[in-house]
Parts: sequence; C-alpha cells; structure tokens
Amino acid sequence: MNTNNKSKSPKIKSYGPKVDKSMKTVVRIDRVFHLVNNLTENYLSKNNLTFNQFKVLEVLYHLGDLTTGSITKLTSSTPGNTTVVIKNLKRDNLITSIKDPNDSRASILSITEDGKNIIEKVFPDHAKNLYDFMNVLNDEEMDTLYDLLNKIYNKNKKEKQWRKLV
Repeated sequence: MNTNNKSKSPKIKSYGPKVDKSMKTVVRIDRVFHLVNNLTENYLSKNNLTFNQFKVLEVLYHLGDLTTGSITKLTSSTPGNTTVVIKNLKRDNLITSIKDPNDSRASILSITEDGKNIIEKVFPDHAKNLYDFMNVLNDEEMDTLYDLLNKIYNKNKKEKQWRKLV
C-alpha cells in the first residue's frame, strides 16, 4: 500500500491576475448581497411583508404617487412581478390606484393610511438592521465603497456592456 498518495486539492485554473481578481470580487459582492438580502427578508417576513411588497410601499411612501412603470424601474423588478405585488397590496388595502389622466394605459398608485402605518412601523428597524450590517466600515470606508460600486454601476449601466457578451 502506497501511503505517499496525499490528497491534493485541485488546481484552480487561472485566467490572469486581473480576471481572477474580478471574478473573486464579483463572487464576494454576490455573497454579501445574499447575506443582506436574507437579513432583510427574514425581518420583513416577521412583519408579514415580502421584500417586493416592502419595496413598493417604501418607494410610494418616500417618493409619493407613481406609475406602475416607475415603480418597476425603481424597485429593480419585472413588470409581471410588479403587477402581482401591486394586486396583492391593493387587495390588502395598502395601496390604491387610479387611471393616469395623461395616459389611459397607465395607473397612478398611492399608498394608503394602512400602508403608511406599516412603513412607519417597519422602516426604522429595517434602517437600523442595514446600519448594523454595514457598521463594520468607518465613514471613509463607507464613502469609498459607495463611490467604487457607483463607478462600476454607472459605467456598465451606460455601456450595457453585459449585453455585448450575449
């Protein structure tokens, strides 16, 4: 029996230092996103809200009346998902809608008093949870992280570089 066969970990293929670092960084961003997303979803579920319902209520609360299309963009959702979320929020009397007088195809959504009450109850602890999550960073680090992520977002949003790869 040969005891010299030590189990070797598989060698990870390199695509070059900058590409490897890019991939490693994107994986880390994804893992951090999932951590904060899970934290938020768990908190909201204790308050009988889905994350998507919360996002719609939050946008209407902070920005005022909006069309469905605007809400879809602001919540980074899809039209189909937004339609279902809006239907459920209307059913629960958390939002109302009226036809847009300037566009008969669109509706203008408003948050109701019940919706405001929920956001006013839930949002402060949500904000505190996010603060606690990010509190590992000092002010300068937070500014730097924001600026770097914003730089990446803006460059790729404008160029839609990801579409070139498809």
